Amino acid sequence: MNWFNVGKIVNTHGIRGEVRVISSTDFPEERYAVGNKLSLFKSDSKTPIVLTVASHRRHKNFDLLTFEGYLTIEMVQGFRDGILKVSENQLSELEGNEYYFHEIIGCTVIGTDGQEIGVITDILQTGANDVWTVKPASGKDHYIPYIEDVVKDIDIENKKITIDVLDGLLS
Repeated sequence: MNWFNVGKIVNTHGIRGEVRVISSTDFPEERYAVGNKLSLFKSDSKTPIVLTVASHRRHKNFDLLTFEGYLTIEMVQGFRDGILKVSENQLSELEGNEYYFHEIIGCTVIGTDGQEIGVITDILQTGANDVWTVKPASGKDHYIPYIEDVVKDIDIENKKITIDVLDGLLS
């Protein structure tokens, strides 16, 4: 089974079992909804702890969560540095031109002329639009903006993305 990160527990918050999470999901309202199940992976354990969200709120740059059955700070202190994940069957369908990072990373990028440019190794979130890091067979990485003028076709099934190589894009 494949697992996908939704956040990292970085500390406790208060004395009533609340934890401070640095979120890595684009869907915090869905992932941290009351009643939703999250799996906690700790570095010292091979099996995850399945947790049910009891409450969620935002505080500064963090998501604060409590879990059913974990009512005190002592009960959640061991969760620190744990990674919260969801399984692939918990992923929801995305709309039209939306993709999960794991679907894009690893795709081969080719130009409209058929020239292979490289493989996507990372996705940078800039606020305006995502930027894909593309590793060529040799040389420096390329940074491709995920915008309509550049990205022409995304074929997730065959892990191929076609782009229009605008002047200066690969320099």
